[in-house]
Amino acid sequence: MVSKTDDIPASVPNCNPADLADEAGDGAQDGKETSKTCVKDSCGCGPSADTAMVNGDGAHEHTGEADSKRDGSSETDGGEDSNEQEVIVIQDTGFTVKIQAPGTEPFDLQVSPQEMVQEIHQVLMDREDTCHRTCFSLQLDGNVLDNFAELKSIEGLQEGSLLKVVEEPYTVREARIHVRHIRDLLKSLDPSDAYNGVDCNSLSFLSIFTDGDLGDSGKRKKKGNELEQIDCTPPEHILPGSKDRPLVPLQPQNKDWKPMQCLKVLTMSGWNPPPGNRKMHGDLMYLCMVTVEERHVSVTASTRGFYLNQSTTYNFNPKPSNPSFLSHSLVELLSQISPAFKKNFTAMQKKRVQRHPFERIATPFQVYSWTAPQVDHAMDCVRAEDAYTSRLGYEEHIPGQTRDWNEELQTTRELPRKNLPERLLRERAIFKVHSDFAAAATRGAMAVIDGNVMAINPGEETRMQMFIWNNIFFSLGFDVRDHYRELGGDAAAHAAPTNDLNGVRAYGAVDVEGLYTLGTVVVDYRGYRVTAQSIIPGILEREQEQSVIYGSIDFGKTVVTHSKYLELLEKTSRQLKVHRHNVLNEKNEAVELCSSVECKGIIGNDGRHYILDLLRTFPPDLNFLPVDGEELSPESQRQGFPRPHPHRLACLRQELIEAFVEHRYLLFMKMAALQLMQQKANRDAKAGVPAITETAQAPSESNADTTPTQTAAPESPSATEASADSTGPMESSASAASQAAAAGDKSPPKPTMNGVLEPAAAVNGECKSPLEDPKSREVVLNACKAVGSISNTSFDIRFNPDIFSPGVRFPDDSADDIHKQKQLLKDAAAFLVSCQIPSLVKDCLDHSALPMDGATLTEALRQRGINIRYLGTVLEFVDKTPAKAQLEHFYRIGISELITRCAKHIFKTYLQGVELSALSAAVSHFLNCFLSSFPDAVAHLPPDELVSRRKSRKRRNRVPGGGDNTAWASLTPNELWKNIASEAKSYYHFTLQCESVDQVVEKYGFQKTTLLREISVKTGIQILMKEYNFDSRHKPAFTEEDILNIFPVVKHVNPKASDAFHFFQSGQAKVQQGFLKEGCELINEALNLFNNVYGAMHVEICACLRLLARLNYIMGDHAEALSNQQKAVLMSERVLGIEHPNTIQEYMHLALYCFANGQLSTALKLLYRARYLMLLVSGEDHPEMALLDSNIGLVLHGVMEYDLSLRFLENALAVNTKYHGARSLKVALSHHLVARVYESKAEFRSALQHEKEGYTIYKNQMGEAHEKTKESSEFLKYLTQQAVSLQRTMNEIYKNGSNASITPLKFTAPSMASVLEQLNIINGIIFIPLSQKDLENLKAEVQRRQQLQELGKSDDPTEDRPLELEDKIPID
Repeated sequence: MVSKTDDIPASVPNCNPADLADEAGDGAQDGKETSKTCVKDSCGCGPSADTAMVNGDGAHEHTGEADSKRDGSSETDGGEDSNEQEVIVIQDTGFTVKIQAPGTEPFDLQVSPQEMVQEIHQVLMDREDTCHRTCFSLQLDGNVLDNFAELKSIEGLQEGSLLKVVEEPYTVREARIHVRHIRDLLKSLDPSDAYNGVDCNSLSFLSIFTDGDLGDSGKRKKKGNELEQIDCTPPEHILPGSKDRPLVPLQPQNKDWKPMQCLKVLTMSGWNPPPGNRKMHGDLMYLCMVTVEERHVSVTASTRGFYLNQSTTYNFNPKPSNPSFLSHSLVELLSQISPAFKKNFTAMQKKRVQRHPFERIATPFQVYSWTAPQVDHAMDCVRAEDAYTSRLGYEEHIPGQTRDWNEELQTTRELPRKNLPERLLRERAIFKVHSDFAAAATRGAMAVIDGNVMAINPGEETRMQMFIWNNIFFSLGFDVRDHYRELGGDAAAHAAPTNDLNGVRAYGAVDVEGLYTLGTVVVDYRGYRVTAQSIIPGILEREQEQSVIYGSIDFGKTVVTHSKYLELLEKTSRQLKVHRHNVLNEKNEAVELCSSVECKGIIGNDGRHYILDLLRTFPPDLNFLPVDGEELSPESQRQGFPRPHPHRLACLRQELIEAFVEHRYLLFMKMAALQLMQQKANRDAKAGVPAITETAQAPSESNADTTPTQTAAPESPSATEASADSTGPMESSASAASQAAAAGDKSPPKPTMNGVLEPAAAVNGECKSPLEDPKSREVVLNACKAVGSISNTSFDIRFNPDIFSPGVRFPDDSADDIHKQKQLLKDAAAFLVSCQIPSLVKDCLDHSALPMDGATLTEALRQRGINIRYLGTVLEFVDKTPAKAQLEHFYRIGISELITRCAKHIFKTYLQGVELSALSAAVSHFLNCFLSSFPDAVAHLPPDELVSRRKSRKRRNRVPGGGDNTAWASLTPNELWKNIASEAKSYYHFTLQCESVDQVVEKYGFQKTTLLREISVKTGIQILMKEYNFDSRHKPAFTEEDILNIFPVVKHVNPKASDAFHFFQSGQAKVQQGFLKEGCELINEALNLFNNVYGAMHVEICACLRLLARLNYIMGDHAEALSNQQKAVLMSERVLGIEHPNTIQEYMHLALYCFANGQLSTALKLLYRARYLMLLVSGEDHPEMALLDSNIGLVLHGVMEYDLSLRFLENALAVNTKYHGARSLKVALSHHLVARVYESKAEFRSALQHEKEGYTIYKNQMGEAHEKTKESSEFLKYLTQQAVSLQRTMNEIYKNGSNASITPLKFTAPSMASVLEQLNIINGIIFIPLSQKDLENLKAEVQRRQQLQELGKSDDPTEDRPLELEDKIPID
């Protein structure tokens, strides 16, 4: 995922190369007219500033969702043009209004007609000069504007209107909001909320490395020519070869965070609430404050504002003191009584407003930091109030207190979606409700586990308890009432919620009107798994038996069906590949279903059709489901499958089903083509021509996959046309199919899945005329049979999810069908092992997949439909690969992921036995056993006086968990590592030879900090930022003081912005075809739409900004590139995390653009930061490190730090040689870069040596005539001349001593332009001055290559990346 080629497949539905040809040449040159980026939200004050979402790398994260999206939103595919027309509709031109606030000059504000009046309120509450006002109305000509009115609906509001800000009287609610807002302003520079993981705050450190904002201020501090002043030496631990991996630099200290104290204390007074007689004088509440000057004051909030009263801590005297300083806002009051407040508050607001908006906008989902410094705990009235009032969501802003989550989630789904503005509104609402629901569910789950919520069945034992809080239903992941006994007990109960969530995600993405799923969030916290669900109206009043009208509540013993449900589910069955089938109920009657039996249908009291328990939406994975009397296919058996698994709920992933069906489709086309060719051959030559034998007929996957050769039939164009005419992007020639068989889902032609999804159209389209001809009909019939299609006249593969479910019985008349379905499942399981795993390894070998840490590895597996339980199998496969040395980074990350996952499984059960008072001791003890070299780690039990004497009596109502509360203390390092090894064997079927952490580190070359990061992120531990001595054999590395917090790990659905996503894809496709300007416009459009749906912060917006920045850069607009990339870095830090691999990539891109803008020292700082993060996350031995070090080396060369430059470039050379092979073009380039530095140092012999190596590689790979080879040989000649003249000079000196006549040597410092040129090359960006004619040729060439690729012929090694033609138009 984090790779040079993480672009989304370019074949986009609504982008057709034909209509592009006429606009050929206007791409590359005139790029200045990029349309206006980000909607107004990017200033962080828009209403949508508080929404957005986190998940993975831009567009192709969760391809499962994305793909089903592609078909789900059929009405969005109306082609680009309609979309573009509609987009223009939403962006009515904005206009300017004047705003006059009390005590300030009137100022202009740009607004748009769609905005609500409330959004102007938000802007004013954020502006430096009006931020202290919360309780005001806006008036136009004396009329109060309605907060929720759109500006265009207000009469008389036009360009230049004057809006007056009028102070309004307070209510208790308004007074609270005011105090809360003032508290937020006082804490606006304080990062503690980000460390504590509250209110969607998260960390960002970019501004420390760029000295504030890059854009304009960067120009002022231009550091271009004063090279002398740049201190280029990095800290010791960043240099190549350093073994030191400190933790503290991960969070550099920001000088802005030394908070300027404005106020010592601001709390609610103990005299609240006001007594009746004071209420009637307008008192709303009382506050206590201590100013910086140590003055203690008591303040009354009244309807007219805030004033000082005469109360003290122990005497109540509500009379106003003299003077009372009555002010409408607390800030005005405090400014009058405390000079320090006035000075510091003004300074603080200046700083707050200067920060980049992206540093302070809330993220859509909470991001937690696994390290934090020691922060002093300060008194905070708002936080205290939040903790003790039942402030569940933000209900004080919502009438009716608690939110009806189910109603909100379902009504947003019901919003209209006929045109673009409606869809945007709908998607924005869905997204907002989802992110609010996820936050509330997380909060509730923590409250449940911490024991703060009363169970609805308090009499039962703790494992069986269920909870309702804030209209959300919570259950624990244990096997209650032996429900899962036959499926694996607690292990199954633990796996079921995530399977169910995947089902909810899949049905949600298909988005069928009239079919409803529950809001679902799965939270892992303190060793427990909690499922949070919205509540179906009326379900709590009824018995489950009577409310289920579809499906089964006892795993198939009794089954019912319902015609409306069949009709609704039928609509989803094609996209989800679910086969409609019959099962027997307890009376042996056939019952028709269109889902698995566990899937239950319930009609709520609101009349909506809900489906729940979607844990078997996708078919079972037979490799991990041993069934008596069933033989798996030989590929699976060769790998040792089927293997036992802790539970019987192992399912295939949606991505695998998609890839498998696509693979079968290619096979189908190939077989039909073969047979048609054969018929043609028979017709053509009734005599003599031998017919092609139909070997490919065998239905088992094996023949198709393992021997692609036997299907490569002679390709007569007519035969191929006959088969592939109407299949659109799928050029199905035999070779394409065999390519696909070999490369699994890497087959470049990604049809819009509609190739697969509208089989009848695709295939019948192709055979429409000849279908009357019985022979052709027979061809299609044979091909259908061979690939296991459920229909005989068209390609249509679906799975029956109930096959192999215990307790499900099928009617006798479907025996044949069931047999076919079983075979299909075996084939899919074999496909995973024989195609997908090898294709993943191949992608890692050619570096198109470049995992850097556990999360990106997991994503690379899941993208290809490989479940994590196959990790052991993948690692074994890598181990047997001949090129294992080039996969060392992958193997190492894989083993570390496997070990930390095993440790996580053990940690889960370990934590369940720990009571709250011993939590930090238990966590630190576990980490010591896991990572510390100290052989006898001893746990510190909490001191006896804290352990309650009355335990025995309170046994009943304890927090979940129980058993012996000190059992955890007896864990030893030896025992833990034994358990890890046995877990690896039983769960991943992988043999780890290790008895201690040091053996593992030694054997696999790990870093303990990397292991610490992986385990902390997976389990939600937050540790203190300091240097840990893991290797001491005398004392343990961690004490209980080092464990700061334990956070929940949350899984939820990520709603998508479908229209924006289509624009983004079309833009990428345009860019890949060479239409940069059009691509840029489409991507800007996508950015606007993303902002519209997600708000300002979101991982997909991040991908959008990165691509825009790259396009700006290529089109020569460096300043714009810098500004967009800066946003991308900030956003990546905020939504993915400060050391996420994507963030590291973004830092590298930003450094390049900084260098191009002449900000050399900033570029170096950014590169050093990226290198530090990379060392922490994956260590020095990683292919990506070569790119990073080449960048650093080049910049250092540019600032004439030659020795330092060589250290980095020589490291890059070594890493490239290791991972790309000594003959690769990357290595040749590395040799050339090293030679250039030696030349600058006048060490010509070394320079010659390196350049010769490079020359040899170019000559062997590209031939004598290639320009690269010529360039290299020119450089060699030049070096030789230089070396000869140097030698002459030296000889002259030796001969004539001091009076020698020396010809001065030309030592050239490299020009910035030449350094930049090399930087562009290594980062895959190439500029070529092109004439109009060249452009035409280039486009034709690019299109020809794309067709070749789709035919699967082009398999250029990616090593030539920097020199490849396609890289003119790079996308990273």
